[in-house]
Amino acid sequence: MSIDEPSTTDDPGASPAQTGAGEELRPATRGGRNRLSRIHIAVAASVVVAVASTIGAVHYYLRDAESHELDRSREAARRAACEYGTALATYKADDIDAYFGTVLARATGDWKKNFDSTSKDLREVLIQGKVESKAGEVRCAIESGTAHSATAVVIIDQTISSLGTQGQPRRGQLSITLSLEESGDRWLVNKVSSPLLAGA
Repeated sequence: MSIDEPSTTDDPGASPAQTGAGEELRPATRGGRNRLSRIHIAVAASVVVAVASTIGAVHYYLRDAESHELDRSREAARRAACEYGTALATYKADDIDAYFGTVLARATGDWKKNFDSTSKDLREVLIQGKVESKAGEVRCAIESGTAHSATAVVIIDQTISSLGTQGQPRRGQLSITLSLEESGDRWLVNKVSSPLLAGA
């Protein structure tokens, strides 16, 4: 009597290699690669987001810093305009040279040249007329400006006495427009315009 050999494919105790399970390893390997690819993509996306966030933060920081710098410059120019307006409107005939020195020290460009060239004639007029001027409240505003230049409007309450007023103080108001430029750590005036100055 012959005995049939048992089939290796039907043997429940057969190893995975014998049952063809080796073919099932290939899909599992592709799945592993897919997972790795997804991890790489996620990491790359995170890096891109982090870089974009950093660039955005730097951009906003620089823009904010530039805005603060402009604000500081405009405020410095405004204060300089207020001080110069006060200097222009404050003088006494018996100390007129000090007045000219103060005005010229904060002037530059064409304004400095023009004021200096007319100061001799103005000096005589102020002395002969015994003119005295005092600045009261000064209001200043920046009309336009950059980090290194500005245009300011200055309105000055002014009290003037002279021989023409018989020594009695007369109140008035002086409105001027100043052009300023930054020079080192100071703001200097390079142009002064006013209806009163134009009339004079």
